[in-house]
Amino acid sequence: MTIIPVLMAGGSGTRLWPVSRKSFPKQFAALTGDETLFQASARRLSGEGFAAPMVMTNSDFRFIVAEQLEQAGIAPGRIVIEPSGRNTAPAILAAALMAAADDPQALLLVAPSDHVIPDRAAFAAAVAQGAEAAAQGRIVTFGITPDRPETGYGYLELAGQGDGPQPLARFVEKPDADSAAQMLAAGNYLWNAGIFLFRADVMIQAFRDHAPAYLDPVGRAVDEAQTDLGFLRLARAPWAEAEDQSIDYAVMEKASNLTVVRFSGRWSDLGGWDAVWREALGQTPSDQGVVTDARSTAIDCRDVLLRSDSDEVEVVGIGLTDVMVVATSDAVLVADRGRAQDVRLAVSALKTRKAKQAEAFPRDHRPWGWFETLALADRFQVKRIVVKPGAALSLQSHVHRSEHWIVVSGTARVTVDDRVTLVTENQSIYVPLGAVHRMENPGKVPMVLIEVQTGSYLGEDDIIRYEDVYARSSAD
Repeated sequence: MTIIPVLMAGGSGTRLWPVSRKSFPKQFAALTGDETLFQASARRLSGEGFAAPMVMTNSDFRFIVAEQLEQAGIAPGRIVIEPSGRNTAPAILAAALMAAADDPQALLLVAPSDHVIPDRAAFAAAVAQGAEAAAQGRIVTFGITPDRPETGYGYLELAGQGDGPQPLARFVEKPDADSAAQMLAAGNYLWNAGIFLFRADVMIQAFRDHAPAYLDPVGRAVDEAQTDLGFLRLARAPWAEAEDQSIDYAVMEKASNLTVVRFSGRWSDLGGWDAVWREALGQTPSDQGVVTDARSTAIDCRDVLLRSDSDEVEVVGIGLTDVMVVATSDAVLVADRGRAQDVRLAVSALKTRKAKQAEAFPRDHRPWGWFETLALADRFQVKRIVVKPGAALSLQSHVHRSEHWIVVSGTARVTVDDRVTLVTENQSIYVPLGAVHRMENPGKVPMVLIEVQTGSYLGEDDIIRYEDVYARSSAD
């Protein structure tokens, strides 16, 4: 039987700040290897027995999803754009409704796109264990065999014993330390991985039985969905009527047809920097518990994580114990390792201060490439812009600024009003205020240029789009 993977790729991952931020969250970052978490998740749910993946994401991430799947050599089934974040219940129902339109008994495997499961074969074996139960009308959830009394996860209490699929007795909220220790000792409790396997019609019926208020708004959002380039955009108005709630609260905790499959391989939701530290030690054990990267140095340290995500920043720790230091080009986190879950408080504090580092990176990803600000003052801004081969920025104009472009690598085809010019390395061109202009890369290698903006207002929203191959609005 063929399983449709449904990857949930819309979260913000604030507990892994400063590497994960709202503009580019953790699932799209390479935190534990060469591939991003999203790519590793898509690869894990591909190949024999799996259909092309369905991805549930939002408008900001749609091009990142498509690009990372292409880089991984995985063709998507559908990339579905949720108009707003409404948690997992409406997203999962929408996926079930779309699959049921083709085959009511289609099997769907819903999984977060930011988990680490190194043993792909072992996970595939666990999925195969659950597939038969799901085909017979059970909703299968996957539980992780705990190896410590973890207080950061919810738990699943099993009604039976053994290694095969077991009935679920109940869900358990994140426990205190004493309760977690007791559950670990009992042996019939598993961590709740938030991974579900079910038939499309069975999940739709579960919503009818336990959360019927979702059926009308989510159904209309699917029925009125519009194709947007290679994406499927759910209808905004009915989607906004669906309650913001997790699938656990809406359906799972009320359903009586749940089965649990135990997974005893290595797993992490990378829910904090302590989890990244632990995962790194699992790959490369250290007697002193020291985890560093190529740009970090530990001297007389114990149980520390030292990490730099910038080629320009070296991190050095001396005599540290139980400390996490994570640096990017514009922010540094220093925290006690036991306070990993409190990193989100730092993000909240930065947002209160309106610090741009709370949610945005210096590097801003676009469907055509990326740009980063090199200098910013009262009436000027200097950017580095990288345009992918064959890509093009929109035909646009600005009300408040002029621009001067200097190509430093590759060739740009530049339109300024009625004039089209090829601008090569070490050449420049001026774009006057109000001029209708466009930049394209006609070559086969990335094109890099320096942009100097001058004017009374330099915000990204000072843009009027006339044409755009990516079908973006002025605010998108």
